Amino acid sequence: MKFVTAYKKEILITIAIGIVKFGIPLSLPLLLKYVVDDVLLQDMPGEEKWSRLTLIMIGAFVLFTVVRGPVEYYRQYFAQWTGNKILYDIRDHLFTHIQRLSLRYYHNHKVGEVISRVINDVEQTKNFVMTGLMNIWLDMITLFIAIGIMMYINFWLTLVAISIFPLYGVAVKYFYKRLRHLTRVRSQALAELQGHLHERIQGISVVKSFALEDYEQKQFEKRNSHFLNKALTHTAWNAQTFAVVNTITDIAPLLVIMVGGYQVIFQGVSIGTIVAFYAYLERIYGPLRRLVNSSTTLTQSIASMDRVFEFLDEDYDIKDRPDAIELKNVRGEVRFDRVTFGYKEEQAPVLKNVSLTVSPGETVALVGISGGGKSSLISLIPRFFDVTEGKVTIDGIDVRDVTQESLRQNIGMVLQDNILFSNSVKENILMGNPEASMEEVVAAAKAANAHDFIMELPDGYETEIGERGVKLSGGQKQRVAIARVFLKNPKILILDEATSALDLESEQLIQQSLEKLSRDRTTFIVAHRLSTITHADKIVLMEDGQIQEQGTHQELMKKRGKYYDLYTVQDLEHVTGV
Repeated sequence: MKFVTAYKKEILITIAIGIVKFGIPLSLPLLLKYVVDDVLLQDMPGEEKWSRLTLIMIGAFVLFTVVRGPVEYYRQYFAQWTGNKILYDIRDHLFTHIQRLSLRYYHNHKVGEVISRVINDVEQTKNFVMTGLMNIWLDMITLFIAIGIMMYINFWLTLVAISIFPLYGVAVKYFYKRLRHLTRVRSQALAELQGHLHERIQGISVVKSFALEDYEQKQFEKRNSHFLNKALTHTAWNAQTFAVVNTITDIAPLLVIMVGGYQVIFQGVSIGTIVAFYAYLERIYGPLRRLVNSSTTLTQSIASMDRVFEFLDEDYDIKDRPDAIELKNVRGEVRFDRVTFGYKEEQAPVLKNVSLTVSPGETVALVGISGGGKSSLISLIPRFFDVTEGKVTIDGIDVRDVTQESLRQNIGMVLQDNILFSNSVKENILMGNPEASMEEVVAAAKAANAHDFIMELPDGYETEIGERGVKLSGGQKQRVAIARVFLKNPKILILDEATSALDLESEQLIQQSLEKLSRDRTTFIVAHRLSTITHADKIVLMEDGQIQEQGTHQELMKKRGKYYDLYTVQDLEHVTGV
């Protein structure tokens, strides 16, 4: 209701207009009664009957053509406008929520499932707004007005007409509890299908390179069949609901015809009264049938809303403290103070009692075999995760005591697989600083050795580069990513395997850019290729989540420990080509 109350005025206007819209047709049965009893069955000349009929019909035509048209338009317009605005607000809130969730959440959930909740399930909540907040109230008001008029026409016949109302209540209670469950199950199956599809489309190059089309077709069919089964189960139960409800609805007219006929024969009730009364039956059972159908719609939308708000209830692993301060005037001293960290409580920690101090402007290389904890350690600096024990400080301030935004504004990252978006080259570079001028963008590209190849693209800086930058080579993507960081101009730089997957020529260009980028910045380099980090002020060898050795390249080579062994093996492989 938080999203709805912002539009309560529009909703009340829509309901008020709707009352007029649904109230106008309620005059038809009374009009029919008047025509039958006071015109057609009266003993008067034909000319007078025609005169009366013409007069009343002119008024009816004005009411139904001149008045009802604009009423119908504004009722539909306001209803759709309000519903879409509320959906806009919910999606906007969801996107804010998506951005605040930690990386831990996305490690454990498929992107396609998240998208399904934001798109499919939110779209279903529109039915709650349109049906639950507007149509149900309109139908109930219409129902009560119609019953009031019917009571005025014939009290006992009205009691007969509404005598089967309790059967509706029993049917709704029996059918809709299970329908809500089946709707949730179907929505989850659809989300799983969408998640699988999203993954496979992203990895289509892998599927094709391994000639897995037939295998993947079977995998998709398995999930598609699972969704089909859940959808058919839902459909079957829905069909039973409608069958029972419509059967109940058909009983009422039969009872009215029988009792009404008795009253005409033995109690002198006019034929016009019975004709009008029968017409009002549709006026009460139409809204009633819509109310029951609305129950189906509401049940499905509430099941989808359950999933939306279940997602919104996901707690944030990383939060700003209430008294968090802005991180300003950063010098760049980074200290890990007896840091222990694990991704899950039930698993062994990946970092164990790590202590390390990096001075402002110093370049530190983290090396060691895969799984040693290098990437985990640097992910703690921008607070992608929080330490389990100990603390990480920048200029003596615990990173948990500053706002995430100000912290990350002072940190630039170049990864092995940088994410570029399907916008232009210029827009991707501007992510480093959206307020930058075109001159600053070009300067950043030149500093990253990217300007020359960008100018060779079909539209230069305006060239669309496709999803994840698929239209660029690996080296070109890295240079755009480096330009982005140049534009950001952070005091702390993190390079995580930034050159490991590139050819020799690209690596040399990017190495030049990175050396330029790291000047006068505190720089962390994660690298497997040790020949690229011999210039570092400090080399830290990590193994099994702990620091085993640290020092300059010369110091560690003299020590002839694990770093020496690792470097010697790599150097030998490079010389022999093994």
